[in-house]
Amino acid sequence: MKVFVVANPKGGSGKSTVATNLAGLLAQKGGEVMLGDIDRQHSARQWLRLRPPDLPAIHTWDVDADDVARPPRGTTHAVLDTPAGLHGKLLARVLRQPCRFLVPVQPSLFDILATQQFLETLCAEKSLRKGESEVAVIGMRVDTRTRAAAELERFFAGLDIPVLTYLRDTQNYVRAAAAGMTLFDLLASRAQPDLEQWQPIIDWVGS
Repeated sequence: MKVFVVANPKGGSGKSTVATNLAGLLAQKGGEVMLGDIDRQHSARQWLRLRPPDLPAIHTWDVDADDVARPPRGTTHAVLDTPAGLHGKLLARVLRQPCRFLVPVQPSLFDILATQQFLETLCAEKSLRKGESEVAVIGMRVDTRTRAAAELERFFAGLDIPVLTYLRDTQNYVRAAAAGMTLFDLLASRAQPDLEQWQPIIDWVGS
């Protein structure tokens, strides 16, 4: 079973957007996908209730902040949407098994500062130092024409961590989420620019 953890200490960074679309990607590829949600807002779990039954299935399992239980037997891929401020004992519970961390970062000073400290803490964890777990970052809601985007690129350039892609700010994510869908459930012609931006994530997931 492959476990993907979407994490960032700052609220509103795009964790649920990444988690739900990643789960949709894996489901489209035929996996037995579980989407776990330990964020207090339970955005991912509420989104699952909207998901049409004719789309590739994504399930959930009982998880909470005090007991991040393993997904049910037979699961091929698990995606965990985490709360802001993931650290300490909760981070240790998440790291009980090897996993891949995806860290979405928005192009703002406050997001960059919060993420920098989180990445330092994360990379100091034993499982990452030993290579049992991995971490990569994603730029979120990026307009490449802005100064903020340039600041985000400079921040990423100083990291010794893979930078997978930059995702644009588009209503495709908003409209899909409102219908319990993902980019991978939309017509390819409608979501083509966004699917192209996701290709590095697809490659990383499959590696």
